[in-house]
Amino acid sequence: QVQLEESGGGLVQAGGSLRLSCAASGRIFSDGAMGWFRQAPGKEREFVAGIRWSGGSAYYADSVAGRFTIFRDNAKNTLSLQMNSLKPEDTAVYYCTVRQYGGRYVLQDYKTYNYWGHGTQVTVSS
Repeated sequence: QVQLEESGGGLVQAGGSLRLSCAASGRIFSDGAMGWFRQAPGKEREFVAGIRWSGGSAYYADSVAGRFTIFRDNAKNTLSLQMNSLKPEDTAVYYCTVRQYGGRYVLQDYKTYNYWGHGTQVTVSS
């Protein structure tokens, strides 16, 4: 069992920055993964960024590549998302998510993940 708690959301002006954090309790196996998804009002949940727990390349949605950076601290079981150059279209509830075990999976697919946080609101004003 893994529990996730997000923090760091808030209101920011366009062009500003925010950092989201996610603390995970419970074990994440080395071939598992963590990621961030978001959901804007009236829209489906969409992939933002993901990374394998053992390391390697991170993956980003085209809409955030070059502006957002995902990084993890394995020792502390935390995941973060640094968001720069924020745009009004980034406004959404952001969810931290975990795949606890390995296997064949695609980071960008929401079905990859076993556990989800409750979400944190990010609002970008124009």
